[in-house]
Amino acid sequence: MEKEFPTIETNRLILRKVSIDDAKDMYTYLSDQDVVKPMGLEPFETEEDVWDEIKWYQSIYEKGTGIRWGITLKDSNKVIGSCGFLNRHPKHYRTEIGYELSSDFWGQGIASEALKAVSKYGFEHFQLERIEALIELTNIPSQKLVEKQGFQREGLLRHYEFANGKFEDLYMYSILKEDLQLI
Repeated sequence: MEKEFPTIETNRLILRKVSIDDAKDMYTYLSDQDVVKPMGLEPFETEEDVWDEIKWYQSIYEKGTGIRWGITLKDSNKVIGSCGFLNRHPKHYRTEIGYELSSDFWGQGIASEALKAVSKYGFEHFQLERIEALIELTNIPSQKLVEKQGFQREGLLRHYEFANGKFEDLYMYSILKEDLQLI
């Protein structure tokens, strides 16, 4: 029995399940080098590439290892980014959070609003104790984004992932359930 995919509503956003019908909108930002490079990906070349991303969203939800919401503005059903959990470890009450947003919407507080809502959802509905964010050293805007939400930098993970043809160092950030009460 598949449970119904949750929808999250904020002041300006609806975070919802994505479908193949969203592939064209998602291609707009997933084909943008500036958006996907910090994710360790090459720009998507076709809408069909986006189908694989959507299938991955579905598979992590079905397996219980994650959940990814499409970010839409309330006045539009167009997906302009995504935010969600991956590498979820229910036994240890922790998960990793990831997000991306179309560059057309950068600097408007949208990613911050989505990140806050998704983190709160995770602590309340998945009984998480810890949410982690792994961020490239050069991705200053993302570092500032998570720090603004109360995440703390814990350290440097040297050569943590192989992306774009080379080993990448990443900063490990985290927020604990108790930290959220302080914000």
